[in-house]
Amino acid sequence: MASTLVSILLVLVIPLPTFILDLLLATNIAISLAVLLTAFYAERPLDFAVFPGLLLITTLFRLSLNVASTRLILSEAKAGALIQAFGDFVVAGNYVVGTIIFLVLVIINFVVITKGSGRIAEVAARFTLDALPGKQMAIDADLNAGLIDDDTARTRRDEVGREADFYGAMDGASKFVRGDAIAGLVITAINIIGGLIVGIAQLGLGAGEAASTFVLLSIGDGLVSQIPALLISTAAGIIVSRASGSTNLATDFREQLFNRPYPLLITAGFLAVLGVMPGLPLIPFWLLAAGLFAIGRARLKDQEDEAAQETATANAAAEEPEKEDKPSDLLLVDPLELEIGYALIPIVDPNQAGDLLERVRLLRQQLAMELGIVVPPIRIRDNVSLGSNKYVIKLKGNPIAEGEVLPNYHLALVPEGTGTLPPGIEVTDPTFGLPAIWISERHLPDAERMGLSLVEAPAVVTTHLLEILRKSAYQLLDRQEVRKLIDKVQETAPALVEELVPEQLSLGSVQKVLKRLLRESIPIRDLITILEALADNITATKNIDVLTEYVRAALAPTITRQFADPDGIVRALVLEPSAEQELLARAKTGELQAGTLGLPPQRAESLIHSARGYAREMLAEGHTPILLASPVLRPTLFAFLAPMIQEIVVLSYHDLLSDVQVDIVGQVVFAEAEAVAA
Repeated sequence: MASTLVSILLVLVIPLPTFILDLLLATNIAISLAVLLTAFYAERPLDFAVFPGLLLITTLFRLSLNVASTRLILSEAKAGALIQAFGDFVVAGNYVVGTIIFLVLVIINFVVITKGSGRIAEVAARFTLDALPGKQMAIDADLNAGLIDDDTARTRRDEVGREADFYGAMDGASKFVRGDAIAGLVITAINIIGGLIVGIAQLGLGAGEAASTFVLLSIGDGLVSQIPALLISTAAGIIVSRASGSTNLATDFREQLFNRPYPLLITAGFLAVLGVMPGLPLIPFWLLAAGLFAIGRARLKDQEDEAAQETATANAAAEEPEKEDKPSDLLLVDPLELEIGYALIPIVDPNQAGDLLERVRLLRQQLAMELGIVVPPIRIRDNVSLGSNKYVIKLKGNPIAEGEVLPNYHLALVPEGTGTLPPGIEVTDPTFGLPAIWISERHLPDAERMGLSLVEAPAVVTTHLLEILRKSAYQLLDRQEVRKLIDKVQETAPALVEELVPEQLSLGSVQKVLKRLLRESIPIRDLITILEALADNITATKNIDVLTEYVRAALAPTITRQFADPDGIVRALVLEPSAEQELLARAKTGELQAGTLGLPPQRAESLIHSARGYAREMLAEGHTPILLASPVLRPTLFAFLAPMIQEIVVLSYHDLLSDVQVDIVGQVVFAEAEAVAA
């Protein structure tokens, strides 16, 4: 390409032999025709994305040929066989006729095609840029709904960006076409005037002889230049007016213009009538009428045959028993689903200003940042069997949470001690189970004056979904996702991965460790540290519980930061010393069990009662209920307490940095049986 540009520049300054000029002029015509046909057969504009740059090069090439031909015409009174042929044969050697034909071509190119394609390019560029945000949102919506994967979304975003760049470039490139048409007219006029001056003043020719020589050559040169320019202008108009599709323009013409029989038959009848009118030629009109009638009749017969075949197929299908779905089609389930009632469709539909899809996209990003796991796309669908304002969150096809929201209302949480509330519908917040009230837009100013925190319906659904996914993220971590995470680490730490997986630890074992961390809300984003800890301790043990404790110790900075209060203090409960000693003794003898800690039922219930009481107090004060215990007891205590106290976090002393300040707010004890009964 660089050599082509250099060659074009050389044509501007170096005199060319007539043979070379003929070859270049023929090349110009061939390139222009090839560009026109490429534009005609392109299925979408981006299939010819190089067109704006090609337009500049062809324009420069054509103008350089104008300069070279002008040099030959004025200096030698000849310009090669091609220009001479256009001057003699095409316009029959009559420079008046040639001038008129040349002007007609210029007017067609400049006034009709160039002006129209330039306007289309301007409008297309503006509309494409205006539609860019909407297209990006549509891609994000499809991605969040699970209709496309990340690679497809990335490809579509790139395509949207390329489309905007293309139409923006075409808006500017159309000015080349318009300028080329003007330049062709000016150059031809200069050639005529200059040729007459040279012929009369320098060569001593008469005016008629000079005109027949130089004007014919100038007109021939103009025609040789204007015909390729006309082809390129037409190609530009086709490209900018082409809508993206799966077929090219030729196929669209054939299918859309000749696919409907009745317009063809009516046109054939009209032409037949024109043929018999006095003074009009019969044969041309009747030939066209016969051709259109034949095409229309053939298409009409095809449509009748297609309709008959469809009817026969439908009847045959109705007579056949309904085929059962293949069992294999029913095996796959969506990892995550959000089913909504019909009244909630507006909060999902972007065409109705619904932003739930965008919120879900941001939610997935937030979870990736918080937990280090990429939540699979959440399929959102309406379910007519649900209540109109209800929604259900499903994990692997099983409902795990549900709620109800009012689209045109705002939810306000009602703190204890709140006075008179504005009019509304009192409910329980679906996410945290706290008292709340739905307030209509008419009473929002009253609620704002009272200082109530107001949440829109889509935000309520998203918050509920976020909390559910935080608790259930470990159930979404399958082996395939772990493989992807490890492959990502391998890009930056290949030696670590090669040493550990699968040489010393299987993929399934790594998955179990990661799931245990997520189960207790420990992020796995720092996967390199996790794998380093596993590699350091795998020679000592392959017990998953013990390995998990080693990993937690390595993640102490992360865990400390996660559970410390804003002031840097970790407020926690501990086991009463005698209770801890009793449990440690049971652990040594192997009597410690996750379900009951190996204790009698009443004694186990007393420990739960004590822990639950402290947990409620800490939650009321805005603190996460944390229980500190020995690393030996921690996994079993969590398995014992978590089903009964969902908010509780059980940490070992190794999970926290040694220099962190710990504020002991209470001791969990074995309460007396009477107290438990009370």
